[in-house]
Order: sequence, then structure tokens, then C-alpha cells
Amino acid sequence: MEAARWGRVTTPRTLLSRALSVPLILGFTVFLPLIVAVQTGDGRRDAAFWLQLLLTMYAGVRLSAMILTSRRKLLQGSFWLFVYMAMGVAPLAQAVLGRVPTPVVGPRSDLTLAIGLVLLGCTAFDVGVLLARHRPAVRASSARREAARPVMAHRRRLQLLTVLAFGCSAVFILKLGGPAVFFSSRQEIIAGIQEAGVSNGDGQAGQAFLRGFGTVPALLALLLYTRWLITSKYARRKVSVIVTWAALCGLNLVVNNPVSNPRYWFLTVMFALLFTVFPVSAAMYRVALSMAVVVALLVFPFADRFRYDEKNYKPVETTSFLEPMALKDYDQIGMFANTITFSESGPGHFYGRQLAGSVFFAVPRSVWPGKPRDTGVMVGQWMGTVNTNLSSPIWAELWIDFGPLGMGAGLLGMGYAAARVDRRYAKRATRRAPPGSLISVVVPLVAGYSFILLRGPLLQASGRVAIAALCLALVATYRTDKATTLR
Repeated sequence: MEAARWGRVTTPRTLLSRALSVPLILGFTVFLPLIVAVQTGDGRRDAAFWLQLLLTMYAGVRLSAMILTSRRKLLQGSFWLFVYMAMGVAPLAQAVLGRVPTPVVGPRSDLTLAIGLVLLGCTAFDVGVLLARHRPAVRASSARREAARPVMAHRRRLQLLTVLAFGCSAVFILKLGGPAVFFSSRQEIIAGIQEAGVSNGDGQAGQAFLRGFGTVPALLALLLYTRWLITSKYARRKVSVIVTWAALCGLNLVVNNPVSNPRYWFLTVMFALLFTVFPVSAAMYRVALSMAVVVALLVFPFADRFRYDEKNYKPVETTSFLEPMALKDYDQIGMFANTITFSESGPGHFYGRQLAGSVFFAVPRSVWPGKPRDTGVMVGQWMGTVNTNLSSPIWAELWIDFGPLGMGAGLLGMGYAAARVDRRYAKRATRRAPPGSLISVVVPLVAGYSFILLRGPLLQASGRVAIAALCLALVATYRTDKATTLR
């Protein structure tokens, strides 16, 4: 009674959250980084090592804050999850062992600078989040109008999107020779695309369109129908909705399964589905972020089993839990350092040219001969590597175009936008939200896809972004009458 009178009601869930907060924060911020740091290896304990340890601990604090927050902050949570694993723990393991998945070709000072710039970018992101809390006041009439007119999914257009999804995915499946190839390996998928004649030379626009239209409409239609079913008794009583949802599940099992798709895209699919099915569950949000760290440590480095066929697959043989992180895909810090070395070797900054290539990704090279290449590919070719399918994290993309000030401003803007969207999502993605609320589907999808955007290169990621935007524009409406909205 005393607690209730003062407005402080302590529930069992609150007590559990408080009990778990200390070991969670200590685990992510202190114990895991120190366990990695004290391992034996050939790495140097110099300025780059200590900066990397500081970055890992800083990201651990911020990730813990995202997990323990009273609001679900999907975009900010995804950002700090990526930073903690791909820019924090994994590079720290590489620094301890003295081994990296991609060679760092420049001087040690470039690696130190890259780590410092990542830390600067993370700080700028947090500044943007703080600025979002103090946005200018909005007139009450405008706020009421905005609240009264949420963007909804148009029922007839959703049916059109579903038809489009089945049509595009059918073309994708037939072009590659049937459903069986989608359960073989990604190497077979790439070979099928090449045989279909849509991937020629340096021009990847045809491949991007084929894969994008074959996978994105199917996923979006599934998310919208899933949202409709879990929030509407009317939909659960309607046989046509259930049958369509089941058919979409089968379609996505073919075109969006983990065998035929890159791990980051399947991670997008799982994140989007998880937070669409559990839109208001704070417990599921916390479990997802916490378990994602475990998956990234123990599963993700070995999840390329289906990248190659039986002849070309080489299993990882390791005696240390650090080695998979040092030998596999976490090359973001190293590639940022290589980007700095590449820029300082002569080309300098591009002042928006790389970004323009990402925005106008659909323009074929036959029309635009000087179209920029993927930043990762460009740097990889300069390095002389055989495999140029290399990452280019958003820090590197912003830095090579706009320098350190532009990089900081870009990440500040990202933090501001993420905080604003997370706040709006927390207000609108509630149990009372209508079944057709688009924000309840779009934000989980963006949160999942942010792993791909943050990893880069942006040019590779642009195709699916544009296709998703077209699909959402197709189904979006402000009308709320019974004839158009989902019931």
C-alpha cells in the first residue's frame, strides 16, 4: 500500500529485471571482454589493442542499456548488437590472436585510427539519440492530426502484393531450375543466376533485381498477413486469410530459407518475423538481443555450411573459441583500416560519389560507364585479394565519401532518426493498434536489415531497400474505412 501510494508498484517482473541487470551488465561490459583479452595469442598489446578493448566495453554498456530499457528500442538495439559483436568482441579476439580474416595491408597506425573513428562514430550516434529527446515542440493540432492518420495497409492492395509476390518468386524459382536448388548451397544459387544470364561481368543490377523481387515481396506479404492473423479475430475465422498465410509460409520456406540465402539476410527474416509475432513483448525483446550475442559467438561463425557444395566446403578445425571469430566474417574493423589506407594512398575522399552509386544502383553500367563499384570490391581489388566479396561498414562508407566530420554527422543523424522511429514504434505498436498498422511491420524489418546496412557495402544492400520501398508504397494508405483496411 505504501509503495502504491507513492506510485511505485514493484511487480515480480520488475524484481526479476533488477536481479538480472547487474550480471548482464557485468557480463557484457566486463567479464566477456576481459575473458577474451586475457587469452594467449600472438597479438600486440599496443594502442590499437587498448582502444579495441575500450570500444568493446563501451558497446557492452550500451547494449546492456538497450536490453534493460523499459521501452522496446528495435533500431537502437540492432545498432548496438552489431557494434558489440562485429566491431567489438570479434575484433578484440583478432587483436589477441594476431590473426584476421582479411589482411590489413596498411601501417598499424591506420588500424588504430580506424578503431578510434569507430568509437567516435558510436559517440556521435549517442549524441543524436540525446538530441532526439529535445526536439522542437509541435503544435497540438498537428500532433492530433498525425496520431489520427497512421499509415495503414490497404486490403485490396495487399492482395495485389501477394499476387505479385507469388509471381516474382515463381519467376525466380523457374529461372534457377526449380525449388530443389534452393536447398542445395548458395554456390549453386550463384551458378544458377549466372546460367540464367542476369549476372554478367561487373554489372550486378540484373542479379540484384532477380534476387530482390524473388525474396522481398514474399517476405513483406508474409509479415503483413502474420500481423493480420495475430491481431484480428476476424482474420483467424476467415479461411481465405489462413490459406493465403500458409501458402506464403511455404513460399518463404523456399526463397528465404537459410540454405540459399546469406546469413545476414536470414537474420533479417528472423528478426522481422519475431518482432511481428511478438510486437509488445518486452521479455521477447530482451531475450532476442541477449541470445543474439550467444548465437553470434557460437553459431554465426559456423553458419556458412551451406555457402559451398560438398566438394568445396572446408569445415573449421579449431581448439579455441576465439579462432572462428578471427578467421571468419568479422572483418569490419580491418576493412575500415584498409579503406583508410586506400584513400591515403592517392584517391582521397569521393565527396558523395560512392553514395550516389548506391542511390542510383539500378542504372546499368552500360548506361553509366563510370558507375562506382562497391566500396568493399574497390578496396579489395586495390589490395589484390582473390575474394572481393568484402564488407564495408557504414563508418567506412561515410568516411571515404565525406571524411571524419561527415562520418560523425552521418552517424549523429542515424542516432537521431533511430531514436525518433523507436519512440514512435513504442507508442503505436501496442495491443490496441489496428491489424493493418504498417509501422508494426516496417520497423522490425528495418531493424533486421540494419545488420546488412551497417556491414555494407551500401551498393549491395540498396536493391532490396528500393524493392521493399516500392512494395510498401503499393500497400500504404491513410484511409481507415472498412472497405480498405484490414479488420
